Amino acid sequence: MTDNSTRLDHVVLWVRDPLASADFYEKALGMEPVRTTDYAAGAAPFPSVRLNDETIFDLMPVAAAERMTMVPGAAESAGHPVNHVCLALPADDFETLRARLEERSAPVSELSHDSFGARGLARRSFYFRDPDGNVFEARHYD
Repeated sequence: MTDNSTRLDHVVLWVRDPLASADFYEKALGMEPVRTTDYAAGAAPFPSVRLNDETIFDLMPVAAAERMTMVPGAAESAGHPVNHVCLALPADDFETLRARLEERSAPVSELSHDSFGARGLARRSFYFRDPDGNVFEARHYD
């Protein structure tokens, strides 16, 4: 990567069981697990999953919240105040994601149409929760 424009690098999600969460994101969303072996061996403080070449989700154990001291009040922010994270996908991947979530009995909303986002109006979108209650929106523009 040589383009140094501003981009989203990572999102940290509070989870109860990082390895179970990594499994969910791998199997339901098709994301690549990162550092799961290191985490399981105690060599990494948390595992991650790769959204794309530039962005990962860190799966931070909620038990670590009390040790969050990077800014005042960080420990109290565990899980808040993020409303949701939105993933933009190609239409085929959008359909695949919805089917995978339904197979895993993940809570999924009804479809919405023409909702506004970073690229204008998305043709379709829906919301879902991961096993820890983090809310995501999935959408496609094509």
